[in-house]
Amino acid sequence: MKENFSQASIEPLLSYFDRLIPLNKEEKELVTEKFHPRLYRKRQYALQEGNICTQFNFVVRGCLRMYKIDEQGTVHILQFATENYWIIDLGSFHSEKPSELNIDAIEDTMVLQISRNELISIYLQAPKFDRIFRVLIENSFVGLQKRLLQNISSTAEERYQSFLDTYPHLVNRLSQTQIASFLGITPEFLSRLRSKRSKS
Repeated sequence: MKENFSQASIEPLLSYFDRLIPLNKEEKELVTEKFHPRLYRKRQYALQEGNICTQFNFVVRGCLRMYKIDEQGTVHILQFATENYWIIDLGSFHSEKPSELNIDAIEDTMVLQISRNELISIYLQAPKFDRIFRVLIENSFVGLQKRLLQNISSTAEERYQSFLDTYPHLVNRLSQTQIASFLGITPEFLSRLRSKRSKS
């Protein structure tokens, strides 16, 4: 579902870029021209497994999740993206090959998105964006490494504490099942963890 944005609605993205590398007037106009608003209703897919990821998404409001469903039907959540976060299947986006992942909306979610061709165009017109998106991808890679290291070397309790430290704004917006899926534990085990913490 497309929705028109007021100029004020693009401000979160302009502010985000400015915090990384300040933009001049022409570069801000490029952002306004190249990024397009999109509203995803709760439970609506932004990407389905088997389709090619064609959009780089910046969340203005709401929450998206990226996940994989295994052969047993178990959901494995890789990422949540809330306000001022990005979400994309980077491999599918750059290779233009079908994705193995799903992205859907946990809440009604407004994003600003840019296609692969528009992203290449903005790189050519304003090389500063090449540096900006390189920083974004580097930060994403560092976060992925940290998460992978946690999964192989931390206890479930340590992973839960890390989740609370990293995503305090999400604790009351997600179900116990969604948090457990992200942590790689069962909802029942998460319930025991929470109970233990509340008593200590």
